[in-house]
Amino acid sequence: MVIQRWQSVLLLVAVVMMGLFSFMSLGQVQTADFSYNFTALGLCPEGIPTSGETPECVSTWYLFAVSLLSGLLSLVAIFTFKQYKLQKRMCFLTMLLLCCVICISAIIGYNTIDGASVSWSSIVCAPFISLIAVIMAEQRIVADHRKIQAVDRFRD
Repeated sequence: MVIQRWQSVLLLVAVVMMGLFSFMSLGQVQTADFSYNFTALGLCPEGIPTSGETPECVSTWYLFAVSLLSGLLSLVAIFTFKQYKLQKRMCFLTMLLLCCVICISAIIGYNTIDGASVSWSSIVCAPFISLIAVIMAEQRIVADHRKIQAVDRFRD
């Protein structure tokens, strides 16, 4: 059994950051005629375009799914404190998913619409903060496991 002190708080920070990232606006993608609101669910046009034709929303449900899954894995990892190996694997999987979220959001923002400029919101830093929190939590999980092994050696 792991002691679970700060790693629970760090994993909770990761959950909150990814929840914010999943449901808030990530920025604006601006073209010559109109601008798109960029969220994890998609790129939707804002306002009335100057050309008169209304473009359709571009769905990015896969970004939403991966970002929400990384937050849920962090939440589940908090409650698996009695299973050291499972909790450590869940942290590693969360780190991989967070790297995917960062790459996917950058690719969508810069490559979906040709000739568009992107102005990012500050919430786009959430996956980076979440990644740092999960890395620190994983390090503390390993450190607590080592402490418990050292105590168990003294008992024997």
